[in-house]
Amino acid sequence: MAGLEKRNGRYNIIIRFGGMRFVRSLGTTVKKEAEELKERVERRVRLVKTGDIELPVEADVATFLLSDGKLTSKPVASSTLLLSQLFDDFFTNLPEGNLEETTLYGMQLHRRHLERVIGFKFPVQQLTTADLQTYVTKRSKEKGIRDRTVGANTISKELVTFRTVWGWATDHDKVQGAFPKKGVRLPKSREVLPFQTWEEIERQVQNGISGEEQANLWNCLYLSMPQIEEFLADAKQTAAFPFIHPMVCFAAYTGARRSEIMRSHIGDIDFESKNITIREKKRIRGKLSTRRVPLSAPLARVLRQWFKIHPGGPHTFCQSMKIERPKTKRTEPTPITRDEAAHHFKKTMSNSKWEVIRGWHCLRHSFISNCACKGIDQRMIDEWVGHTTESMRRRYRHLFPSSQQEAMELLFQ
Repeated sequence: MAGLEKRNGRYNIIIRFGGMRFVRSLGTTVKKEAEELKERVERRVRLVKTGDIELPVEADVATFLLSDGKLTSKPVASSTLLLSQLFDDFFTNLPEGNLEETTLYGMQLHRRHLERVIGFKFPVQQLTTADLQTYVTKRSKEKGIRDRTVGANTISKELVTFRTVWGWATDHDKVQGAFPKKGVRLPKSREVLPFQTWEEIERQVQNGISGEEQANLWNCLYLSMPQIEEFLADAKQTAAFPFIHPMVCFAAYTGARRSEIMRSHIGDIDFESKNITIREKKRIRGKLSTRRVPLSAPLARVLRQWFKIHPGGPHTFCQSMKIERPKTKRTEPTPITRDEAAHHFKKTMSNSKWEVIRGWHCLRHSFISNCACKGIDQRMIDEWVGHTTESMRRRYRHLFPSSQQEAMELLFQ
């Protein structure tokens, strides 16, 4: 009923039906994908022959069978869908609030790389596994942040974005077929370094390691409780705007993500019950969820002082004046944006010992690491910070070296 042949690296399907022979390209170089399509066609042929489905009189037989009966003739497009048009359509039709701001930012960044390497005018329907493999190879040779070559995790995220957009396009009949990622080989991923104390990192830096290795180490920094207190005191002195100090305190005393801090509302802080409600977007897919974190005494003091001068509006952290960012204008209190948060964190820490800190997330994993050091139950830590997978827990489940040494000495007393 149906057979396969390979020409110029791609598979064709040969369909014999009603005494006629039809040949169509399957648009894939992967044998398993071609065999799966062949089996689908053969099932459709059997259903037609048994009378379970009816073949329309004017139908193009091969098109009807290959499309599972959804099409009766070859689709004729007024214009070929290009890669840039595909992404434009996806983002234009994305419902408001469907994806988190940081997720959208990342997807737009991935889009720019895909369009740059594959081509703005690449016909999407012609995409093959070989095209994706070429993309992976080229990206793996390019320079990323801090002069490192682009890693497997980054490339994988870019392909996930492409696959997400492709899936949306197939649901809306803009492209046909599965995303051809199967068989694409990624470079070996780098082992994620464990989080380390300031002192551990400094000892390794003094041994003369490269600049790239130093950057990797400082990215794994977590601060001890005395260091956090010193950090917060310095931030209070150097902060250019009044919202910055309470914002970094919120991160240090709750372990909240930057995006969660930006979404926080004044009503989420309950001074009477001593709890903070954290507004989530990542823990439960497709749902806006929340979790609760106990309000510590130091954070309560800072927030009470901040609310006395709060410029107004529902968000916990905002300001009414024009801030030092290009093209940013405010006529009323508005929440801090992603770029503003990153800019002010970096500027507050510049020209000080703290400029080695890579960003807001250092305060999150410092909070979690100190919780583990104090022996707080893992289930309680999970509840406070929103961990959902074992891989997340393993990354954070460690103690300070001194505590580990004490445990080892206790074992062999």
